[in-house]
Amino acid sequence: MTENNDLSPQESVERVRARKKKLDSKKRRRNWFIAIGFVSLAFIVFVILGLPSLEELENPKPQLATKVYSIDGEIIGQFFIENRIETDIDSLPAHLTQALVAAEDRKFYDHWGVDMVRVFKAIFKNIFLFSHEGASTITQQLSKNLYQLKSKNENFMETGVRKIREWITSIQIERNFTKKEILELYLNVSFFGKGAYGIETAARTYFDKPGKELTVPESAMLVALLKSHVVYDPEKRPANALRRRNVVIQSMVEAGYLDQAVADKYKQEPIHLARERGTKVKIQSEAPHFLEYIRQQVESIVDKKGYNLYRDGLSIYTTINSQMQRIANRVVVDHLKEYQEVFYKNWKWESNKEVFNQVLEKSIKAQAEYRDADSPSLKEAVFQKYKNNQRFVDSVKKVESSIQVGFVAIDPKNGQIRAMVGGNNIQFAYGLNHVTQIRRQPGSGFKPFVYAVALDNGYPPAYSLLNEKFDYHGWSPSNSESDYGGYMTLREALAHSVNVIAGRLTISDIAPPKQVIAMARQMGIKSPLSAYPSIALGTFEVSPMEMATGYSTIASGGVYHEPQGILRIEDRNGIIIQEFKTQSYEAMSAQTAALLTNMMQDVINYGTGASANKWFRRPAAGKTGTTQEFADAWFNGFTPQLCATAWVGFDDRRIHFNGWYGQGARAALPIWAKFMSEVYQKLNLPFEYFSIPDGVVAADFCKESIKRGQAALANSGCPEIVTDYILSSKMPETCKLHSGMQRHRQEKEDSNW
Repeated sequence: MTENNDLSPQESVERVRARKKKLDSKKRRRNWFIAIGFVSLAFIVFVILGLPSLEELENPKPQLATKVYSIDGEIIGQFFIENRIETDIDSLPAHLTQALVAAEDRKFYDHWGVDMVRVFKAIFKNIFLFSHEGASTITQQLSKNLYQLKSKNENFMETGVRKIREWITSIQIERNFTKKEILELYLNVSFFGKGAYGIETAARTYFDKPGKELTVPESAMLVALLKSHVVYDPEKRPANALRRRNVVIQSMVEAGYLDQAVADKYKQEPIHLARERGTKVKIQSEAPHFLEYIRQQVESIVDKKGYNLYRDGLSIYTTINSQMQRIANRVVVDHLKEYQEVFYKNWKWESNKEVFNQVLEKSIKAQAEYRDADSPSLKEAVFQKYKNNQRFVDSVKKVESSIQVGFVAIDPKNGQIRAMVGGNNIQFAYGLNHVTQIRRQPGSGFKPFVYAVALDNGYPPAYSLLNEKFDYHGWSPSNSESDYGGYMTLREALAHSVNVIAGRLTISDIAPPKQVIAMARQMGIKSPLSAYPSIALGTFEVSPMEMATGYSTIASGGVYHEPQGILRIEDRNGIIIQEFKTQSYEAMSAQTAALLTNMMQDVINYGTGASANKWFRRPAAGKTGTTQEFADAWFNGFTPQLCATAWVGFDDRRIHFNGWYGQGARAALPIWAKFMSEVYQKLNLPFEYFSIPDGVVAADFCKESIKRGQAALANSGCPEIVTDYILSSKMPETCKLHSGMQRHRQEKEDSNW
């Protein structure tokens, strides 16, 4: 009888169950092995997919610049990392590479890209001793920097994956390059802070010398920055920097590159930095101020979308017209060259000694030698030294008396910026942008905002007010020419910039200050405004960009368009990253805008802006602006196709024009007029009139009623009439001074002024 026959039925069942359990266990183990193998394979594939290609390993590609295009297709500038000067390792002092190896990777010449002993030591210390120690070799750091393997805000898993990729890439680098080549690549690629990429640029940035002239302490300082250019910034955190530099020097002793006595001597040396700093971003452009203006807008946008503005080869399409920009540059330079000489002849420092003493003191105290003086007596000695240095004194006078300018041109139909000059140095982008970053009193240039309210409230251009001085709670404005007497129409008052008439608007219900502020806000003025009657004379501060936006709103028929500088951003493959649309809405009625435009045309036809006709004779409207003591000179004006604002003045408000040559019509208007003239000629813009919308009609007024401050429509008995435009929805009363039949109002004869 067989063995199975000796088993009881119960035992047979248990044996079958045991055999089945054993088979199930084998099956589960097999499934686990398959799953683990699959996950491992997927992980390996994932790691491999993130590695640089063989082509990238053998031929590292340079970073790609972001190109900026004008609306007419020209490259107007680029954003890229300038401070990377390639250098040969043989031109660098040996102690530099020794400091690098000693501080960052002492087994550099012995390992094959990864130092496994160092890795295990770091793991042990990090886990069991709760210390933070890195184990990356120089080759690993190179792989991370060269191929951008590290991403922002890594989690623990991502860091682990990156480390594996660094190991694999490092091994490949070691196979493709010699140790000497690896060191050269590393020193040329690494970032040292202050916008300095590469050792050569770092040497020039921090010490104002070429890399071959670096001393041991200086080399140690630059190597120290590789650990953290923020924590060990020698300018902002000198104590940290000195401590870390000395650690690097001591590492050179431990590695056998320096004697202890020599190292101790080096440690005693302070860190001497160069005063001149390098810049991270280079901007080469005919529109540098505009380029910096848009850089400030797009940098954070592209960063949020995962791009680097200076490395990823983006394309930024802007609204600037390259031809208009070149014209603006040339006109500004020519005008300032001429006007600077006029100012020099009229401004006498001898008559402004108090101001000069203040600016001289400020300039001396800004000198490095003065700041570094460590005692009051030494500071006083330095102060006297500069004060008695005639060359220095003359340089201060020249800088402080330099005329500044802000000029911007906008297409009123869409708010797109066509040209921008932000200062008297058209090659420098990083100074104060006098279009967007200053606020100055607009003076009479603000009057159109006041008159817009009056027109909107139903007061026609022919409405007249008494041109006599008044006292309103202590406020009593004066006319610049001290010309008073009789009644004057709103049209004439705006054309001749009569302050008393503007003041009477805001002290009455014709144009109350609160309504003026509401209108200004609608038209694009965002600066703080106060509801005082003096708002009529532009006594608050606004930027030239705001003024240009407000005037552009008038030119566009009352439609506000947010100023726009960027159309779209594309990646290196032409895929759109972001498109930009401007905000638009109706700020005032088309009828009010048309009446105001027609009144402002008379500013140029026969008023304070008449000198524009010397250079430009096309349909145009505008307004001059001059502030107290000739501190600020403005001209704001537009045609149907283009609106522009010119501001001329000084950075230090204590220094200003001191005569009528500082009026807006003389100091600022020529820039506007010459710009418009050249633009229309060279771009061959068509002749175009301002259009008249429905609801605006011509009407005959009784001249006698105007002289009496009544501005009534003429009847058949009125001996003298004045024809002007009115809103058909807000018709004035008919003259009661003379008897006669009511005249029919004159409808517009065509669609143009």
